[in-house]
Amino acid sequence: MEFAPTERVTLGIEWELALVDPTSGDLTGRANEIIAEVDNARVVGEFLTNTIELVTDVHHTVGDAVQDLRDLRAQFAAAAAKSGVAAIGVGTHPFADWKLQTVTPAERYMRVADRARDWGRQLSIWGVHVHVGIPSKDSVIPTMHALLANYSWLLAMSVSSPYWDGQDTGFASHRTMLFQQLPTGGLPPVLETWADYERTLEGMLHGEVVLDAHELRWDVRPAPHFGTLEVRIADGLPSLFDIGANAAFTQCVVEESLRAIDEGRQPMRLPDWAVRENKFRAARWGFDTKFIISADGRQEGGRESLARRIDELMPIARDLACEGELVAALAIVENTPADRQRASMRTGGKVGMIDSLRAEMLR
Repeated sequence: MEFAPTERVTLGIEWELALVDPTSGDLTGRANEIIAEVDNARVVGEFLTNTIELVTDVHHTVGDAVQDLRDLRAQFAAAAAKSGVAAIGVGTHPFADWKLQTVTPAERYMRVADRARDWGRQLSIWGVHVHVGIPSKDSVIPTMHALLANYSWLLAMSVSSPYWDGQDTGFASHRTMLFQQLPTGGLPPVLETWADYERTLEGMLHGEVVLDAHELRWDVRPAPHFGTLEVRIADGLPSLFDIGANAAFTQCVVEESLRAIDEGRQPMRLPDWAVRENKFRAARWGFDTKFIISADGRQEGGRESLARRIDELMPIARDLACEGELVAALAIVENTPADRQRASMRTGGKVGMIDSLRAEMLR
């Protein structure tokens, strides 16, 4: 399998937004109308007709990628306002009925809905995906392990889906639990080399599990056609501030891994069982828990461990010109998107919460 040549740790960001009615706050399936009005190839549809995705170009710095999203957001917001539609960045809608949402009539989406039935159709969920350039396919799998070892922090700083069907689920990221229902979703299988990945994909193709590599919906997956690793851990995020922090942390972890490989060291890695447990803890409690930080089961508080990781990554962030965005994660740790949603629900009810999310999206 070819792995496209790409520049080291260049990045692109995909921001999924939920379309809502400005009055009721409920979801509205008018993506095609908005896409036609914007007329920009980087403003696209997704699995459901209630979703718009903003897709950046390839950038060297987080700041440039975020500015690209800002420009795309302005184009989208103008078209949406003209059509009487609003948007929010969120992991799950707090009260919409998933059974009323419609699937975009594209072959690959219809195949998901047909195969997974209600387990697939209920995926009225949104995320932020960060692509980071990997210079060699031999570095892909070790760097994937490094990203999975940092799963707890990448998810905890992005949790934004505490509500589902009008109820507080008790999870900070209900989206995380929903998305892993698909047979090709969730954590990737344990791989050791690029050859392992090729053998796994070949077996899945022959076994008709997937029709192509795009149908691997792992939380971290190789994107050979771009020459990147795609990190799909984050919930849909409400603001560019949140996106910048998540993208900076992601880019720094990838560079940290590549530097270890360059120096003949093994990048950061945790056993599969620890990654799986950290994923659950971050989805359930955000930072209000302890994360497993070593193969022998040693634990560290969520907030303390994030602060330590930011200190460790700061020299890399300076080299990548994303130190401001990385430090921003410290502001999120005490007030995650899920925390903000719960606070706005208490003070303004469900419509007030949507209004608050709409304001964050445009901030």
